[in-house]
Amino acid sequence: MFYSITGRVVHTDATSVAVDCGGVAFNCSATANTLRNIGAIGDTVTLYTYLNVREDALDMFGFYDKDELDCFKLLINVTGVGPKAALAILSQLTPNRLAVCVASGDIKSITAAQGVGAKIAQRVVLELKDKLKSYISSENREELAAINAAASSSAGEEAVDALVMLGYTKTEAASAVGRLDQSLPSDELIKQALRLISKNI
Repeated sequence: MFYSITGRVVHTDATSVAVDCGGVAFNCSATANTLRNIGAIGDTVTLYTYLNVREDALDMFGFYDKDELDCFKLLINVTGVGPKAALAILSQLTPNRLAVCVASGDIKSITAAQGVGAKIAQRVVLELKDKLKSYISSENREELAAINAAASSSAGEEAVDALVMLGYTKTEAASAVGRLDQSLPSDELIKQALRLISKNI
């Protein structure tokens, strides 16, 4: 029904923004990323929108970026994922990072979103694995190549598992391990991966 709205920001809070379009203010639920990018009260903004129709309400969602809207639509078509969970996931992960997490099977990063448990995260990975590839940048393709390299050896897999046990996400762990010589023993891979991760913090 609505493709986008353009108007003046008249109100924001932790989860939504109100945009005045010719005297009518539309209140849109929004991701943390969108709320960071809309500017200050009084600024003009364009939001790509999605109208969720329920029996007792019409809920509008606004997105600063078209990719974010497209990912939102994909997420709400995943079994068990409603608009609230989709918004939480995209508040935690940009479309690009979500695509990397899905491609690498990084459940932990997805469950970092508020209210999203392991079962929902697993469904997101399972159902969107082939649908988010276009959101992966050339830089992230190198990251995924490293992740795949880590999975190609038993020592690499052991090192990744150990780093995940230490609290790192699977994406962080596999990306670091995959950049190392996979012929090294797992304990040496862990040591060197920790050094790589610490340099990137």
